[in-house]
Amino acid sequence: MTKRSDDWAPATKLVRGGTMRSGFGETSEAMFLTSGYAYDSAEQAAARMSGDEEGYVYSRYGNPTNQMLAERLALLEGAETCRITASGMGAISSAMIAPCSAGDRVVAASALFGSCRHICSTILPRYGVETEFVNGTDLEDWKRALSKPTRLVLIESPSNPLLEAVDIEAVAELAHAAGALLVIDNVFASPILQKPLELGADLVVYSATKHMDGQGRVLLGAILGQSEFIEEHIDPWLRHTGPAASPFNAWVVLKGLETLELRVNQASANAAQIADTIAAHPNVQAVRYPGREDHPNFAVHQKQMKSGGTLVAFSIKGARAEAFKMLNALNLIDISNNLGDTKSLACHPCSTTHRALTEEEQAEMGLDESWIRLSVGLEDAEDLSRDLVQALNAL
Repeated sequence: MTKRSDDWAPATKLVRGGTMRSGFGETSEAMFLTSGYAYDSAEQAAARMSGDEEGYVYSRYGNPTNQMLAERLALLEGAETCRITASGMGAISSAMIAPCSAGDRVVAASALFGSCRHICSTILPRYGVETEFVNGTDLEDWKRALSKPTRLVLIESPSNPLLEAVDIEAVAELAHAAGALLVIDNVFASPILQKPLELGADLVVYSATKHMDGQGRVLLGAILGQSEFIEEHIDPWLRHTGPAASPFNAWVVLKGLETLELRVNQASANAAQIADTIAAHPNVQAVRYPGREDHPNFAVHQKQMKSGGTLVAFSIKGARAEAFKMLNALNLIDISNNLGDTKSLACHPCSTTHRALTEEEQAEMGLDESWIRLSVGLEDAEDLSRDLVQALNAL
């Protein structure tokens, strides 16, 4: 029997939500590593395949372990339903491409992860879908772009890598007036710190690789929203194109969710302390942290997020050579383009996560060679601060 209660607190949902026990009565969720399913009769097989009888038919379409994870995430997010994919980009690309047809129009904030920007600028136009980028922090720019009929709007908030804030509630109103579906990539905030559906989003997408697993083990993605829309538009796409998640990976993330709130809250507290340390260093010219009052979009972040989150971006005095020197001087913090991990990770976005963008595209989102993105983990905050200070001193 699946466990679901909308009245539970988040901590309870993360441990108990969606749990489905087999006849063996196991306490830990079972892992169903199977590609297919056997039927009691040919008649039952036909009924399952036609949809006249509920039940699993093939793990590309559904799997008990994956379903437990989907139920738990939907309960946590406050969504009617959830679909699991093989990766975060599998979730985002499916949520963007499946609802669109030739002749449609997409509007997206310019500050996006490199692969998301590639979908908007390169892949969608190949299929006759027009894409327009706007300054995500400028409501007047949104009003202009959404004055014409639009099929889909894509937002990251906080954005990758400079942690800009988009006013989700305000853009949702404009998007819906234009007839658009609002898709929010909520990976930087996680469902612990921000609830886009409550702010007017239609779909929320995640790379569950990040905070949900949060321990650098597996790839996974999730799409959440209303059942009717997902069944009509997303399910056929997933079924026939096949970005199916491994049940093993789903099980890893399912167990990771049990500590998600504890990890996000502690890492956020560490990040707030470390952001202040970085900001005070003479070799740093700018810091972006959603929880600091000097963030240019502080008021919007405060309205939407419960805390500043686990990511910090900072600009050092210099360019690529100095950024590389600082990163190479780190002893405790790893150089990695991943984020949302228990281990603290730092990267140089211009040469890694956003390297495929032109200089003009990077500049459009305020990015240059001086910026470093730091994902703060669960190490002792004082140890992390000392490592960052000594690396900055190397400049």
